[in-house]
Amino acid sequence: MDEFAVILPAAGRSARFGPGRAKLLEALEGEPVIRWSVRAFIGRADVCRVVIATPSDNMGELSGALGDLARNPRIHFCVGGDCRAQSVRNALGQVPSEVKWVAIHDAARPLVSQALIDRTFAAARQHGAAVPALPVTLTIKQAAGPLPAPVQRTVPRHTLWAMQTPQAMRRDQLLAAFDSCPLPLDQITDDAQVLELAGLEVWLVEGEDRNLKITTPGDLHIAKMLLANDCQI
Repeated sequence: MDEFAVILPAAGRSARFGPGRAKLLEALEGEPVIRWSVRAFIGRADVCRVVIATPSDNMGELSGALGDLARNPRIHFCVGGDCRAQSVRNALGQVPSEVKWVAIHDAARPLVSQALIDRTFAAARQHGAAVPALPVTLTIKQAAGPLPAPVQRTVPRHTLWAMQTPQAMRRDQLLAAFDSCPLPLDQITDDAQVLELAGLEVWLVEGEDRNLKITTPGDLHIAKMLLANDCQI
């Protein structure tokens, strides 16, 4: 079985979580959020490496938060960039050239299930790139902000999908797509977009509501409620 290297971008400053608080270090059922995210991948037979991209002054703190997992030789750290895409590009430099596949997962998505990872990896192997997604259920209006502003149109939502992670793809294709990317990296909003801009096909697979991204304290509270209700992860 072809193995994946998993990249966890963790260079954000948790601005929306609250001043003086680092969301990846917050406790979730007694363990830091970052430990949950790493553990979801490091025990898999098809994952050969986990690379955590973070500011250099944060490596020691994150390593400490991982506890005994930090001693696993498959876990590596690299210096993150000024934006998510740059962090991912930096982390790709820590992936050996013989590794055929990479997956990028938000470090702040601690409840990703093994079933979701399985189907994303399987679809990537079949189609070249795959991303979990959820249907957009809210009505979407297009308008030129900031608000208040007049509505320009209502966007048909049956064709819209909200992206999740992990986003899995061929390592060499992602590297080449970064090299040819026509946009500044700070305008890239997810990893699959780099492939799309290079004209490569990306497939969507079924995501999961519980695979939420912790951005605010309210998100952390929801994650705690999911675990308290014994949702299988």
